[in-house]
Amino acid sequence: MRYFVRRLIHSVFLLLGVSVLSFLFLTMAPGNFFDEMRLNPQISPETIAALRAQYGFERPLPVRYVRWLESVVRGDLGYSFAYNLPAAPLLWTRARNTLLLTGLATLLAWLIAIPAGIWAAARKGRAGDQVVSAGTATLLAVPDVLLALGLLLLAVRTGWFPTGGMFSVGFESLPLWAKVKDAALHLALPVAALVVATLPVLVRHVRAAMVEVLDSPFVRAARGHGIPRRTLLFRYALRAAANPLISLLGFSIATLLSASLLVEVVMSWPGLGPLLLEAILARDLYLVIGAVMFSTVFLVIGNLFADALLFASDPRIRTQEAPLK
Repeated sequence: MRYFVRRLIHSVFLLLGVSVLSFLFLTMAPGNFFDEMRLNPQISPETIAALRAQYGFERPLPVRYVRWLESVVRGDLGYSFAYNLPAAPLLWTRARNTLLLTGLATLLAWLIAIPAGIWAAARKGRAGDQVVSAGTATLLAVPDVLLALGLLLLAVRTGWFPTGGMFSVGFESLPLWAKVKDAALHLALPVAALVVATLPVLVRHVRAAMVEVLDSPFVRAARGHGIPRRTLLFRYALRAAANPLISLLGFSIATLLSASLLVEVVMSWPGLGPLLLEAILARDLYLVIGAVMFSTVFLVIGNLFADALLFASDPRIRTQEAPLK
């Protein structure tokens, strides 16, 4: 229990630190939404001054941060000036879409990376291992944005997949099976871009962890006792290599989340990425901070999940956390 309490305390301090830095950098940046309003001759200076006072922009920066933090505790993330709506409903709708995209990409990437890494490790130094190493090195050299643009170009040229959005026009009138197919086709390209972007790193780490375990004395002894190859790989070696891979899970979630913001913009997926870009361009302070905080919360939850798996799989952690008698 102490292990999880410490992790939760670290997470709270991380969220507070991100919120302070985000609020500080955005408020100290030159210009804001009201400066953009001054360019509109139809809006009087008195109206702008009243709006600044209404939203607390005349208060000192520490007071504004504390007021914002108090509102966050109550579930109010502020007001979006650009959309003229509360920020929380906007962010929650987009965050669900980002979570769906990132969750599917994480699941698929690991489902491919684990068997591919094991297969390459079992053939260390042979042709299959060299092919996997060359393929992952090639994919690592390609920028994420180029991968997304390449898949988008493929969709445009072939017409096999939609090139943007989450659903087609008239989605609500489609039968159930057609709705599932339409949603899957819209998900295919952004998920594929994220999987291809993160897969090389995962495959290389799985291979490295498995190679180290397969060279260990207990595996050689098990091999000498005639344990079948499949059982040796998936029951013994993979279990022994699980701890570094679980630690990698938190890192992979962070990588996928950051990549998803870019992929969403390129492929017009209605997630946090396009919303964050629009908010930055419009200098919509509370919407930008809310999007950053949502992304940080996803990252924290992913790392806490990885910590829980590591606690369950590694008896050394449980032994260290056990009370002394």
